[in-house]
This record gives sequence, structure tokens and C-alpha cells, in this order.
Amino acid sequence: MENPPPPTIRLRSRLWPALAVLLFVLQVLWPDKTWTALLGILGGGWLLAWLWVRSLARGLSIEREMRYGWTQVGDRLEERFTISNTGWAPAVWLEVRDHSNLPHYTASRVTGVGAEDITQWRTEGVCTRRGLYTLGPTTLHCSDPIGLYSLEMHLPDSAILLVLPPVLPLPAIEVASGGRAGEGSRHRRSALERTVSVQTVREYIEGDPLKAIHWPTSARRGSLYVRQFEQMPSSDWWIFLDLNASVQIGEDDRSTEEHGVVLAASLADRGLRQGHAVGLVTCGRELTWIPPRRSPTQLMDILRALALASRGERPLEDLLDQARKSIRRGASLVLITPDLRPGWVGALLQLSRLGVIPTVLLFDPASFGGQGNARGLSDLFQEHGLSHTIVTADLLDRPERRGREGEWEWRITGPGKAVPVRRPLQVEWRRVR
Repeated sequence: MENPPPPTIRLRSRLWPALAVLLFVLQVLWPDKTWTALLGILGGGWLLAWLWVRSLARGLSIEREMRYGWTQVGDRLEERFTISNTGWAPAVWLEVRDHSNLPHYTASRVTGVGAEDITQWRTEGVCTRRGLYTLGPTTLHCSDPIGLYSLEMHLPDSAILLVLPPVLPLPAIEVASGGRAGEGSRHRRSALERTVSVQTVREYIEGDPLKAIHWPTSARRGSLYVRQFEQMPSSDWWIFLDLNASVQIGEDDRSTEEHGVVLAASLADRGLRQGHAVGLVTCGRELTWIPPRRSPTQLMDILRALALASRGERPLEDLLDQARKSIRRGASLVLITPDLRPGWVGALLQLSRLGVIPTVLLFDPASFGGQGNARGLSDLFQEHGLSHTIVTADLLDRPERRGREGEWEWRITGPGKAVPVRRPLQVEWRRVR
């Protein structure tokens, strides 16, 4: 924890000292009880203001705490502020200025605290945008009752806040993995895949084929379960996210950039849960290249990279050309792009001829307020047998996109008692450091 700098005391106006000097001169030149009384009142007030603000400087302290797992878009942020005053002088007014840069969130407020007293309050907000932000620092401003001196205290403690993109179920999108996907060609499943025996079952995930549902287990447990097979081929997934600034459409949440990030995060989550090794490549301001792995930390690595991803100038075809030496035969390549120019299709076809199985997720520009028709490229994909899906803006504008961390859910029992059925993952307070 960084040591706070000493409090800063400033004289707010020079009028008071000037009047005191003037009264002193008048008393020296023309002695009178009036000047003496006024000088005593003025000097006494000056001294009292100085002692008052000195007491505040020595006695005031501020502590900032936070709780809840608020690291994903839509998650709730809650903070608790505690101001203590151990001095003899009360703080009639206090202005707390929050210097956090989290969008749509501020914890600034005006309050007060008595002598040898404590005041406390809470603030709430919602993380609305992915990215790297700072929570804090905090500055406290106050003064003596007559406003002669001002006091500024700076709390340098801050926390780095990485807001991850949301993860959504994607029932309308399939990824080609030696089989089928989207609107493109369908491949025959191998005899091995059709004849392997069931090894175990797992919970149903959006996108699993209905024919894989194990109905006896589903009926027994009250929810859908699917069969997992021995020796089931599970190809690597390479997710390519096109962040070329020249082809992006829309702004903020209603943009192909943000929808592409959410789509990539959701596909990575689904692929890993289905047993695939998933990797990520983005061609934004900086090149991100995360090879496919089945590691328990892989999803978090991908989400961190997507949280920091931003637009760049690198064209998609260059990235696809570079990928030829890195992607092995039989891997699935999931390409997310709003680019309607056909220049990159040739590079994708080259990868397809090398045994890579592509799936193109092409954004429909009209649904994002842009111009152009994705059907032209769709016909080209159909001609070459490339699996693809036209993605509209409405696909990801769903209630599930709003996070739920930090929220309670209650169930009312027969006698009218409220019982929590869902509680936040982290309810303890943690100090901002």
C-alpha cells in the first residue's frame, strides 16, 4: 500500500490577513478600544480557524473497500467508504472526489463527520464496458467553518480493474469440426464417430445435437444430459477475430467490434466445455496469438486478451497468410469478421486446401446501421463449400448479456419467509490497495 502524502493546508483568502494588518496599524497610529476589540475578534477567529483545520488534518482518515466478483460486463460493483475523525473539531462539510475511470460510475459525494466520530456509506454501479480501468485514487476536501483555510487529503490507494467481456449461449451457431456448421456444406461423419460406444454423460450445452441426448439420464435428473463417446475426435478450434478498423461498423456496444468480442468469448467458452482445445488470434492494434489448449486457465487467458483488444490497421488476408504455417491439418478455424471485401477469401481457401476446416461468421452490415449486403459473400461461400453463418446485431442483444454477479435471488416460502436461492460469489469486503 502506497504511503499517502501529507495533508495540504491552504489559506483561501488574503482579505482576512489584510484586515488584521490594517487594524494593527490603526491601533498603533490611533489607539482606540474599537480597533482593539475588532483586532481581537479577527485574530481570535484566525487562530481558531487555524487550530480547527489542523485538528482535521491530524484526525481525518478515509478507507475504501469493495466486494463482489465484478470483473465481467454487467456485473455489479459495490464499494464502502469509511471516514474517521479522531480530532476535537468536527468536519462540517467534506467533499470526497473519486478519480476512478470506470465508465458510468462515480463515488464522489459531499458529506460531513462529527468530532471523534465515523461516517460510512456505500456506492453501487454496474460494469458496462470491457477494458482495463482504475478504481481510485480518492481526494478529500474540507475547510474550517468560516472557510478561511482549506484542507486537501489524497488517498493514493487504487485497484486495477479488468472488466472481461460477457459469455453467452449461442444456439444458432455451429462450428464445423469434420462435420457441419452454419449454412455451408455438410460432411459425412466418419464410421468411427458413428460406432463408438458411450463412455459417460454430461450436461447439455447449447449447440449440442439433439440426437446425442441421453433421455434416461435426463428424465432421472430432471435436466438434459448428452452422451460422451470414447475415441470421439475433438479438433482444435482457432478463433480468428478481425479487428481491422477500416471494416468495423457502429459505435460502442452496437458495433461489430464489441459484438465480435462477445461472439469470440462465447465460442471459446462453448468449445472448451465441449472438450476442444481452443485458441485465439486477433489482428487489432496489437497481434494476439494464443495457441489452442485445454488448460483450465485457457478461457481466462482468452477473456483477458479480448478485454484489452482494440481496433488496428492489419488486414485480415495478411493474418490468414501468416497462419498457414501454424494451423495443423484437421483443425477448425472460426473466422469472425464484418469485412465484405472478397480479397481475404482466397487466403481462407488456401487454408481449406491444406486441410483446415473453416467456419465463417460474417456480420450483416445492415443490422449495425451500415451499408452493403452479406449475401454476395454468402453465395461465394456456398460455391466453395465453406461453412458460414450471417450474424445480425440482434443475435447478441439478449438479456443474458447483462451479468448477474453481485445480485441476490430470493424465493418466498409458504409461510411468507424469504429464502436466498442465489447469492453473490464474494460478499466479504476487501480494501482497495
